Formats: sequence, structure tokens, C-alpha cells
Amino acid sequence: MQVAGSAFRDLPSVDQMLRQPLIAALIDDHGRQAVTGAVRDALANARDALRSGASIHVDTIIADVHDLLADRQRATLRPVFNLTGTVLHTNLGRAVLAEEAIAAALAAMRDPVALEFDLETGTRGERDDHVRDLICELTGAEDATIVNNNAAAVLLVLNTLALGKEAVVSRGELIEIGGAFRMPEIMERAGAKLREVGTTNRTHARDYTGALSAETGLVLKVHTSNYRIEGFTAEVSARELAAIVHDKGIHLVNDLGSGTLVDLSHYGLAKEPTVREAVADGADLVTFSGDKLLGGPQAGFIVGRKDLIAAINRNPMKRALRVDKIRLAACEATLKLYRDPDRLAERLPTLRLLARSVAEIEAQAQRLAPPLHRAVAGHVTVEIVSCQSQIGSGALPLETLPSAGLALTPPGGGKALEALSRAFRDLPKPIIGRVERGALIFDLRSLSDEADFICNLASFSGGAAA
Repeated sequence: MQVAGSAFRDLPSVDQMLRQPLIAALIDDHGRQAVTGAVRDALANARDALRSGASIHVDTIIADVHDLLADRQRATLRPVFNLTGTVLHTNLGRAVLAEEAIAAALAAMRDPVALEFDLETGTRGERDDHVRDLICELTGAEDATIVNNNAAAVLLVLNTLALGKEAVVSRGELIEIGGAFRMPEIMERAGAKLREVGTTNRTHARDYTGALSAETGLVLKVHTSNYRIEGFTAEVSARELAAIVHDKGIHLVNDLGSGTLVDLSHYGLAKEPTVREAVADGADLVTFSGDKLLGGPQAGFIVGRKDLIAAINRNPMKRALRVDKIRLAACEATLKLYRDPDRLAERLPTLRLLARSVAEIEAQAQRLAPPLHRAVAGHVTVEIVSCQSQIGSGALPLETLPSAGLALTPPGGGKALEALSRAFRDLPKPIIGRVERGALIFDLRSLSDEADFICNLASFSGGAAA
């Protein structure tokens, strides 16, 4: 049936469209309600096209229904190739989980699990028990608990130990983390009163000593993992600060932010304080993330004194911030990998990617340059380049890692470059790079599956290369 010009009356009705064999067949896959909605939207699109003077055929409407349903079924949380050069990219989900963690999460999803059930006694159990002993073993802490991220961990600690009291912190450590969440605002929402000491670049022991009083709930030391102050600087070490506050009967909380359970210098990275070191330095509580340098799912850990952990677990906020069975399963599996440090870099994707050698990445670039050049049909210059990767998510902000990548330079500059970037984002598995010096850079440090990457290129058809 041909519908042309302004003949709106010739458009089929919704019922007529639903009786079309190609539309009726969609109902088994998508359901009558979804298909009916797509038909109505497709007919609305057809009316808009007629108003603009276009000709509409029923086959065009059917194709539109198919496209609308396919688009609505497509997951919005889609896998991508992270070729940005930022290994722990917050906007791309941070750490890629180990296979052991993925398997554990799948098992927890498939069946009921003993989440808060003690199989030995047949009575109610505690969900923290699934990771408590592991965390204590790996950190040397007396006790541990887990919440849904590190910001929640800090919030819970402040609300438990400093509600209505002062939380003392150096001005140089009043950090802002991703999404414009600032430490002073977290303190305020936790019910603590911020007491700043020192200056932005220099804080001394006397600054803390002069601030401690009966109104002090705790002293918070914040590891500035997402920036560095350099030059004329001074800070009080965690060990020295612990001695100062404990002499006054006050608690020290050390927020490590990213947190790491191993000495990263063993893998060619800059030294970061480990959680075990923070515990040994005398902090009463240490907080850190699970989805950054630790390489697990999003979580926040609180480790330290048993009596303080017990108080935190009695806080009603703990229930609001707890983690579910899937995340607990993945956390447990990830932590178990740390029991075998000799094979950790092989089994933990975050550490493996960070530790890749330049020679290995350059060899990968040599292999991938020809298929990428063929995909863009020679209209875009493809060149192997040296580049610098970064860890990301606020970890080791000044540390860059020598890497290699592929630079794609389209003719025409700005608009052509954006069109090229968009074309790669439109692939079945989007490829996300970074724009730098007039080129789209694919940093290959985080590319593990070459075959999948090459197969994905077969769908490339546009952008500036068209």
C-alpha cells in the first residue's frame, strides 16, 4: 500500500498494523503492549513525514516498528572498549572484575545463598561475616565491616563517632571527590562539625594539639589520592598524629580513599600507603574503596578497633548503606586472590593492566594498525604513537604510565574529528578513546581482547571516513 502526499486517511490503523504478519510475529518476543506502543509511535512518525511532504509505504512503517523495538530492548549499560588511557575510569565503571569474582557473583544471582544465615547453628547470621576474616587477615586489623562505597564508609564513621562533635582535619586534606562531593559537605550531612587546622600547604603537630578539646569527636586524616600539593609543604604523618590524639583519648580515622592491599612499587608503580601500613601506624579506623586499586566491585571498607567497628554496626545508617549478596560474593572472591600474591597480577585485571609493559602494548599496536586502517577505508590517517596512560579514579594523580596507541587523524579537523569519535561510539560495542592534538587516540593499555576488537571493526561505516 502506497501512502503519498497528504493522504493521512490512507495510513493504516493500529489494528491493521497489528494484523500484519511481520508485526504479529514481534508480539511473541516483545509482548502485545510493547508492540502496540511501537506501532503507535511509528504511525506518528509517518504522519510527521507526510507533513514534510515525504511518501510513506507500509513497509517503511513496519521497519520503523522493528527499529523502535530493537532500540528499546537495547541495554543502556552497554559494554565498551575503554581505550581512553585511564585504566580505572569512573565513567566507564572503574575496575574490571576478575573471572573468579564474576563467577562468584553469577552463583549468588542464580540461587538463594546463606547471606544472613548461619549454616552451622541454623540461626540468623551476619552478612559481614563473609568478608570480615579475609579483610582482617589481609590488613592486620582487629575487625572490619563493609558498606556500598568509601564515601559511605566515611559518612558512617563520622556519624557514629563525631555526631554533634568536632571532626578535626587539615585544610590541605579537605578534598573534593568525583561528582562535586566535598569532604566538608559529607561531614555536615554526617552531623559532625568541621574544625580546620593548619593551612592549605602546611600543617604542623601544634596545629592539631591546639585544636583538640572536649568537643573533639575524632581527628580525620585524608590521603590526598586525587591531587598533590608540592613545594613548600608540611604535614603530620599518620604515625605521629596517632601518638598525639591517643595521648588525649581521641580517635584517629585514616581515610585512604583508593586504598591498596599490596605494595604497588613491586609492579613498577609509585609507592602508595597500604591499608596494613595505615593500621600499623596507629589509626583507630581506616577507610578505603573496593573498586579502585583493590580491583573489586564498588564497596567501602572500614577496618580497625573491634569496639569501634561494633559501634558502627549498631548505627541504624549501616543498614541503609549495606551491600547486597552479589557484591559481597564478588568482594569475597576478589579478596581471596590476594592470598596468592605471586599470581595476583595474572588474575586481577586492574593490576595486570597497570603492570603491562610498553613493549607488549607497542606490539599490540603493530598488530591492530592494519585492520583499523582497513576499517576506516583509508580516508583517515592511522599512526602508531607513544602516549601516557593514567591510573584514574583519583589514584596516584601524578603517576603516568608509558603506553602506546593508535592515532586517527581525519581530514577537516574539528567537526570531522567529532563525527569520527561518534562513529566509533555507535559501533555494536562502542570504542571510547580520547581526543588529543587534533586526533582520536586509542590508548591500548586496557585492551585485552584483540579478536573482539577486530570483529567489532567490521561494523564501522561512518564518521569522517564515510
